[in-house]
Amino acid sequence: MAERLTDAERAEELKKLPLWRPAEGREAITRSFRFRDFNEAFGFMTRVAMVAEKMNHHPEWSNVYGHVEVTLATHDAGGLTALDFKLAAKMDQIAGA
Repeated sequence: MAERLTDAERAEELKKLPLWRPAEGREAITRSFRFRDFNEAFGFMTRVAMVAEKMNHHPEWSNVYGHVEVTLATHDAGGLTALDFKLAAKMDQIAGA
């Protein structure tokens, strides 16, 4: 099982991901992605799904037209782990951020 990060480790990792922010009310990170249309948003989600499956680490997300809202946390660790930040960085890369 992945180890939960300390407060200092979480803060350091968030510095590397300026488009992500702490989620309100829980130990998680969140980001909104905006795309031109549904097709582009769904393509992003499909590419991320392939990466997430290989990592065995799956996002909480929702999609409305060209908007994808993502929250990442490692449920079996009870908070944030290195896996969350690794997947967040991959999502930024896929989105072209």
